[in-house]
Amino acid sequence: MSKFIDRVVLHVRAGKGGHGCASVHREKFKPLGGPDGGNGGNGGDVILEVDANVHTLLDFHFHPHAKAGSGKPGEGGNRDGKTGGDLLLKVPDGTVVLGKDGEILADLVGAGNRYVAARGGRGGLGNASLASKARKAPGFALLGEEGEERDLVLELKSVADVGLVGFPSAGKSSLVSVLSAAKPKIADYPFTTLVPNLGVVASGDTTFTIADVPGLIPGASEGRGLGLDFLRHLERCAVLAHVVDCATLEPGRDPVSDVDALEAELAAYKPALAADAGLGDLADRPRVVILNKTDVPDGAELAEMVTAEFTERGWPVFEISAVSRAGLRPLTFALADLVREYREAHPKAAPKRPVIRPIAVDESGFSVIADPEEPGGFIVRGSRPERWVRQTQFDNDEAVGYLADRLARLGVEEELVRLGAEPGAPVTIGDVSFDWEPQISAGIDRVPTGRGTDVRLEQTERVGAAERKHASRVRRGLVAEDEDES
Repeated sequence: MSKFIDRVVLHVRAGKGGHGCASVHREKFKPLGGPDGGNGGNGGDVILEVDANVHTLLDFHFHPHAKAGSGKPGEGGNRDGKTGGDLLLKVPDGTVVLGKDGEILADLVGAGNRYVAARGGRGGLGNASLASKARKAPGFALLGEEGEERDLVLELKSVADVGLVGFPSAGKSSLVSVLSAAKPKIADYPFTTLVPNLGVVASGDTTFTIADVPGLIPGASEGRGLGLDFLRHLERCAVLAHVVDCATLEPGRDPVSDVDALEAELAAYKPALAADAGLGDLADRPRVVILNKTDVPDGAELAEMVTAEFTERGWPVFEISAVSRAGLRPLTFALADLVREYREAHPKAAPKRPVIRPIAVDESGFSVIADPEEPGGFIVRGSRPERWVRQTQFDNDEAVGYLADRLARLGVEEELVRLGAEPGAPVTIGDVSFDWEPQISAGIDRVPTGRGTDVRLEQTERVGAAERKHASRVRRGLVAEDEDES
């Protein structure tokens, strides 16, 4: 028998983008073939999709790590790298995706509903795509980005129309077994049911699902017994049915006190999702009281005594016996009517259309703040500058000069000047820190130099540390002014 798993921790990693290629076309009698480096392929996404044939999170319990395919690097001859394949993970209907801090990221209800759990990294551009009038033969390419890596919590909340609530051994599993084709475990001891059981019931033209939730006891809303583990399976139920054991031999128990105790727990439990709360709190859901085990003489007498009290509360009351199947037909039609009324009052929402919000033309896309840990330093934040830094080969001077041009065109240079940044001020973008050199003529037409070099990086009037040290030693008379200390 397979295990029922309704909560797992899933580690997802999207595919890495492939690096761009820096290549020059070489062919006989064509000395100026030009750049022909292809782009790297994008990394694959990790996608969660609802599948009606999946009913548990068991697969993720045994395989908690999921990784999508990485993109291939570009090649010479204008050959782009292959895109990494997406990883499609099938999840059951009613799966809730939570972040590591407990925030709700997605509520997957309805077959085919999808959520991108981790997005793949972008592939780097090859030097053929970076060519321009000022840079006709780039000697560099952009690096591919790393894919997203996240830790997610998946929780399953059963999507059922009717939820059966009751103390242990009240006969909930027996009722599900006679109303539907489900075959739950049935025994004569408490907490026989350790996992929710779902059954499909057909009544006339209406077909609905019924959920048998493991037995609840006082204190369930605070985690006592199996309460918190399975109370969430009632959140999406449109109708709650109290299954009461009228033949119990436990002292101090009777149908009214059992229902009152469970009503207090339902009132104390609050749905976590706004979509579930749209059905109303559990205390506000329609109620049905099912007095079970009336085939026992004492149970039939007790049922007659308490029926009037439940009727005064406005709750329909049904006397049944899951063993002899007495009273099941009126119960089935009544549940079908309540479910039909709910469906008419809450029609299925139309699928949401994707909303595309273009970025405003005056949106700078970055911000510059003072570095709280580095006096005189600054931190540049923004998706574009941080992405550009990740794509840069810092061991290639031409690539660094290209980055400086992009940042200058974005307005980072002007913003640093406006905030009073001094030459040599430490500037941090993403995970990279560097000394700001405002003398570099970034953003203007560059002077062509050798491939992989940028003459502007060597043109700085700021005195370096070695020169300042030599001047200090000269002033103290330790060395001659023209003496070379190297």
